[in-house]
Amino acid sequence: MGSFKVAAVQMRSGTSPERNAVDLDRLVREAAGQGARYVQTPEMTGALVRDKKAAAFTSEDKDIIVATARRLAKELGIFLHIGSTAILRADGKLANRALLFGPDGELRATYDKIHMFDVDLDNGESWRESATYEPGTKAVVTTVEGATLGFAVCYDLRFPQLFRAEALAGANLLSVPAAFTRQTGEAHWHVLLRARAIENGAYLVAAAQGGVHEDGRETYGHSMIVDPWGRILAEVEHDAPAVIVAEVDPAQSQAARGKIPNLKNAREFAVSAETVGASLLRGAAS
Repeated sequence: MGSFKVAAVQMRSGTSPERNAVDLDRLVREAAGQGARYVQTPEMTGALVRDKKAAAFTSEDKDIIVATARRLAKELGIFLHIGSTAILRADGKLANRALLFGPDGELRATYDKIHMFDVDLDNGESWRESATYEPGTKAVVTTVEGATLGFAVCYDLRFPQLFRAEALAGANLLSVPAAFTRQTGEAHWHVLLRARAIENGAYLVAAAQGGVHEDGRETYGHSMIVDPWGRILAEVEHDAPAVIVAEVDPAQSQAARGKIPNLKNAREFAVSAETVGASLLRGAAS
């Protein structure tokens, strides 16, 4: 298990999957040219739109982002992780789906975003992701260049039990492709990413959307790569399209977990909830 280079691709996806596919091609080639063996793109790589009817979302076998990613992974001989794109499911619903392609161009894993961004922010922004997307139900881990990758997408970042479950399943490289709003990004992006890396003694790669998009929303950017001790190895310190690359060594995850063995030291416990009745305590067992 040796070290290898990973990359986070920051984008400013618009409403046209075809135009976004051109940007994807250019930026992924730039990352591979810097020696990255694993390249991650942001949430909603294919199209960033408020209304699901504003883009021609389709099934995996017909999607231009999927086809472009498959071709690039094989041509460049890399693991290419499309952070997410909207995929039309067989039942007619949409999935906010991450896809990982191997160096042979074959699809290695998919993950459907579990936690839906249904919020009302104090600046007037209101989002109801569950009105458009069907949430996923399964955490996913898989192998990449000798590391074990755990999947997440954007709002999942606020649910530490997902990352803990993946770390306990062996993940030492965590992913958080995102389209964080500017308001929430300025407040929480850095601290949450570093916390998830520290809590789990794992590397974390977070490719982000950034800037003002065609649909009017503004995202934070600041794509980052964090090491298992919480140190920021690379960051895009703005919101424009860019590529960052850093070296990761899975042995450093093992070393961090040896210094702070919280995964091993975790204990089961009960919660006394007498004052709140029989309310369900989500995630208490994880």
